[in-house]
Formats: sequence, C-alpha cells, structure tokens
Amino acid sequence: MFTGIIEAVGHLRRIDRKGDDIRLTVASGKLDLSDVRLGDSIATNGVCLTVVECLADGYVADVSAETVKLTGFGEYRPGQAVNLEKAVTPTTRLGGHLVSGHVDGRAVVVSRSQLGKAIEFWLEAPAELARYIAHKGSITIDGVSLTVNEVDGSRFRLTIVPHTAGETTLIDLAVGDKVNLEVDQIARYLERLMLRGEETASGGVTLDLLARSGFMR
Repeated sequence: MFTGIIEAVGHLRRIDRKGDDIRLTVASGKLDLSDVRLGDSIATNGVCLTVVECLADGYVADVSAETVKLTGFGEYRPGQAVNLEKAVTPTTRLGGHLVSGHVDGRAVVVSRSQLGKAIEFWLEAPAELARYIAHKGSITIDGVSLTVNEVDGSRFRLTIVPHTAGETTLIDLAVGDKVNLEVDQIARYLERLMLRGEETASGGVTLDLLARSGFMR
C-alpha cells in the first residue's frame, strides 16, 4: 500500500525483455534504500513492484505480462524517468490517499496550460474507468496522488502545484503523453457492493438501486 506522495524520481537503467515479461533495473536517485530488503514493494510510476535484487543505488524488479499490458512499461526505454515511493509503514503519514499500486489503465494528456505558477492538465480516461472519477475525488497519475478539479465526460482536469511538479515527472508531461492511471479504491468497491451482482438496465448504478441500498430516502 502507498500514499501517492512521491519520495524520489529515479530512472530506468536497464530493461531486459523475457518473452512477454520485463525485468527492470531501476536507479533510485535520492530514494533511501537503507531499509529496503528483498521482497519489499516499491511503487515505480505508480506500479507496485517487488524488489528481487538490491543494488547500492537501485533495485531490480520483474514486470509481468499483465502489468505490461495495462501500463506504460511496454513503451518505456532506458533513461525513462520514474516516480518512486516505498510502501507505507504503520507510522507513515497519509499525505495523499490509499494507493494500491495496481494500475487500472492509461490516460492520455489532451491539454496543458499554465495557471499562475501551477500547471493545469486535462486528461482523457478510458470509458470503462471514467465512471470512477469524481469532482474533488482522488486519482493516481504515474504514482502521484492528485485531486480531480473538474470532470467532463471521460475527461478530467488536474492542477499541479509547483512543489509537486518539481518533485515528480509530471513537469515533463506533454500533450499526447500517456500516464498510468489508478482510480480511487473506494469508488470501485462501493460500486461492487451496491450492485450485489445485479444487472441493471443502464449497466451501472441507478437512482432506484441507490434508494434500495439505503443511500437515498
């Protein structure tokens, strides 16, 4: 489990392809590895990866074919900058939101503009994930916990403050770039619990279903 508060920006030193799988060698930058052991988890651009080898200045991790399919790792090249965060501990401050590191899919940057000292992005999510994105809700982009400031269909707006831009890879995003997207876990589980396996005419949550589930009077 992670918080989406990035601890360091590293880069991919090596990418070794083994059939449909990938083995990564990650240079960890300023990330403190003194307490990292074999089997520990490190979110790498928002993807929970297991450390299979510890290095003096990085780590080695394997990426399965399923993860390659859902994330950007299939397109990354050596030198690619990546956001890094170690797994939370019982004493970690939850500065962002609960992030699993299990990426749901990818979103594409459709616009970028300057808003004072901040950067404003509009992104477009896959239709099947857009229903989990809510105004003022939480979203994880390449491992960064962010607040959604506006939603328009499958598009959503993010405002990146200077500190976040400077401490993550988001400062380098351009129109057309794709990012790893993890939607809020609460939204996913809430839908699953409310549907209870029922099929509705709209294929989703209806006013009648909300009322029957006790969310409306």
